Amino acid sequence: MKIPYGLSNFKQVISEGYVYVDKTDYIAKLEAAGRHLILLRPRRFGKSLLLSAMEYYYDIAYQDDFEALFGNLYLGKHPTPLKSSYQVLFMEFSGIATGQGFERLYEDFGREIAQALQKFLSRYGYPESTLAAIEREPSPQSQMKYFFRVTEGSKILLLIDEYDHFANTILADDLKLFQQVMGKGGFVRSFYETLKTATQRGAIDRLFVTGVTPIMLDSMTSGFNIGENLSLHEDFNEAVGFTRSEVAGLLQPLVDACQLDPDALLADITRWYNGYRFYPKAIDTVFNANMVLYFLKNFRRRDCSYPDPMLDENIASDYGKILGMFSIGNRDDNFMVLDDLITNGEVTAQQRRKFDFDKGFGRDDFISLVAYMGFVSPIKKSLAGEVFSIPNYVMQELYFQYFKVELERRNQMTISNQAIAFAVEALALQDDIQPLVVEMVQALQLLSNRDAMGMDEKHVKVLLLTLLYQTSVYFIQSEREINRKYPDIMLLERSPFVVDHQHLIELKYSKQTDGEAGWQAKRQAGIEQVQGYLQLPNIAVLPKLSAWLLVSDGVRVEVVKVR
Repeated sequence: MKIPYGLSNFKQVISEGYVYVDKTDYIAKLEAAGRHLILLRPRRFGKSLLLSAMEYYYDIAYQDDFEALFGNLYLGKHPTPLKSSYQVLFMEFSGIATGQGFERLYEDFGREIAQALQKFLSRYGYPESTLAAIEREPSPQSQMKYFFRVTEGSKILLLIDEYDHFANTILADDLKLFQQVMGKGGFVRSFYETLKTATQRGAIDRLFVTGVTPIMLDSMTSGFNIGENLSLHEDFNEAVGFTRSEVAGLLQPLVDACQLDPDALLADITRWYNGYRFYPKAIDTVFNANMVLYFLKNFRRRDCSYPDPMLDENIASDYGKILGMFSIGNRDDNFMVLDDLITNGEVTAQQRRKFDFDKGFGRDDFISLVAYMGFVSPIKKSLAGEVFSIPNYVMQELYFQYFKVELERRNQMTISNQAIAFAVEALALQDDIQPLVVEMVQALQLLSNRDAMGMDEKHVKVLLLTLLYQTSVYFIQSEREINRKYPDIMLLERSPFVVDHQHLIELKYSKQTDGEAGWQAKRQAGIEQVQGYLQLPNIAVLPKLSAWLLVSDGVRVEVVKVR
């Protein structure tokens, strides 16, 4: 089975025999939905492959390849009236330098436009003189105007991929530059104003735009106000990404080769890569397509073990860069949202369809932004808005890694990753929790008075989880329902790591004002609670399980080994 991880060229995937999850029925749905459409999804979800499939489906230049490419797919068996009927202009904006000032940004944007236009003119046999003339035009706007003059009468489909790629980076680094480029009079808005005119005059018959966030939609649609945003539409919840049944089909060869339990394997993949909704009331959640493909490509068939790490470093790097956007607006307010999310498991906000940075950037804006990026996903609606939670284990890991960075920044402290790694190793191989407790106590003592003022059991637990999430040895469960009980922390063995000890950790917080009597009461209650957990059927069967109680008042920590 050839896995197309990292591939976004539809023709290459099909002609070279890679596995392809057929999403072409959504091309038919998009065709029926309207002429000028926008679909936003998180990074690495399969948007570019969908756009590539649209290019090969609609491009008149590939009509002789139609049967070979689409014959076995939905669209090959149910073609639409517009198949193989367009000259396709394809643009994407991922190669633009963003850290070298306005002039370089303007130059790169113009270069991307010019190259896309020249490729189009060359592909469809326009005179060489038209390609040279594009270079002489002084601005992206004038390049587009010239292009539409020389292609007058042609039937054009415009596809734009990663429309906001460079804008996301600019916004994270320099709000003033973002407003200069995207705002009124900016060259990006002027570019889209040209596209609007072209659609009104029929020079562009159809347009489809993909990206991650709607941060540019206000700038874009102020000039181009006829685009329909389908990102939160129920009919397109599963247009990219994989469904549960699609993932089960992809996993079947591993089940057969390694004699794995299909339900257990799917449950693991679900915990790591699933959990996304793009329509708040959607019943079915969606898997991140590239994360699943990474797992399939890197699964160790030799010993039937999971990849290490479970998240590709390239994807982690992508999301790491996006985390820089957490500094937009009031960074401390954003941190409070992050703290609320990982402490309580959910946050509530009114989801934005556009952002207007001239009017400010508040809590609802921030939560909406991280939702578009895939860091949270709606789980239900309430009277106050949408309720969001962290979708899966991958995002949870990234949150706690970022939370550590913010914790260090806010409190001018340093937590040693190396010391944490050695502490978790001692826990895994020697059943020794003391090195981890030492790191925990040091961190508690370094926390500022501001953070300590609000200290309670949840904050102590979040600190411990933050330490644990800096390594990948264990699969970490926090208050996961087990036989209708909720142990604070479970550290469970996960492939491909082999450990000598798994752990159940319960936390109790004793207020300093309650004195020694309060401490002893919490200690006794905690021991009894842990003993009760150990009798639960799903916990009793766990091999090599140690059970611990940690009692803390926010400064000191006492350890009790219950088993």
